[in-house]
Amino acid sequence: MTQPRRIVYVVDDDQAVCTALRRLIHSVGIEVQTFASAQDFLHATRPGAPACLVLDVRLPDLSGLNVQEKLTDAKIDLPIIFITGHGDIPMTVRAMKAGALEFLTKPVKEQDLLEAIQRGIEQNRHQLVQRAEASELQRRHDSLTPREREVFPLVTSGMLNKQIAAELGASEKTIKIHRGQVMQKMKAESLAHLVRMAEKLGLTPSGTNAA
Repeated sequence: MTQPRRIVYVVDDDQAVCTALRRLIHSVGIEVQTFASAQDFLHATRPGAPACLVLDVRLPDLSGLNVQEKLTDAKIDLPIIFITGHGDIPMTVRAMKAGALEFLTKPVKEQDLLEAIQRGIEQNRHQLVQRAEASELQRRHDSLTPREREVFPLVTSGMLNKQIAAELGASEKTIKIHRGQVMQKMKAESLAHLVRMAEKLGLTPSGTNAA
C-alpha cells in the first residue's frame, strides 16, 4: 500500500548538511525538498501535503527566526524544527515561544531529528484536516439562503419554531421548512450536531459572527 505524501523542507546554506539530511530523511520514506536560502524557500510553491520545516537559524539572507516570523504573519501553519551550530538560550527561548516544534544543535542526533520530524508531520496533518473541515463547513453555510442564515443561529440558541416565527415575522410552518433545509444543507445529524457547527462558525443567536 502506497504511503500518503509527506514532505520535509530543509533550509540550510551548507550543501553538505542538505545532502546528509536528504539522505537521512529519504531513508524513512519521506520526501525532501532542500533550499540554500530563506528567500528560495519562501518563494517556492508548496503542495498541501502534510509537512514540516527543518530550518537553519543562520542563513545568508534572512535568519531562521525571521523566516518563522514571516510564516506566522502569513498564517502558514508549518511546524518548524530549528537546527544550529551557534545556538544560545535567548535564541532558543524566542524560537520556542513563537511556536517552534524543536531546537536542535549541530551535529544533530539522527534519532532526535527523525522523531521531531514525525511529530511535526503528524501535527501538520491534523492542522490540514481541521482547515479542510472548516472550509467545508463554511461552504455549507454559504449555500444557505439569507433567511436560512437567520434561522440557523436562532435554532441553535434553543428557540422553538413558534418563537423563531415571532422573532422573524413569519409563520411557524415556514420556519419549520427553513429549519429542515438548514439541517439538510448543513448535513447535521441532530440538533446537537448543528449546535457544534454553529460554535465552529462563530455564530451568535442574532445571526452575526462573533468578534
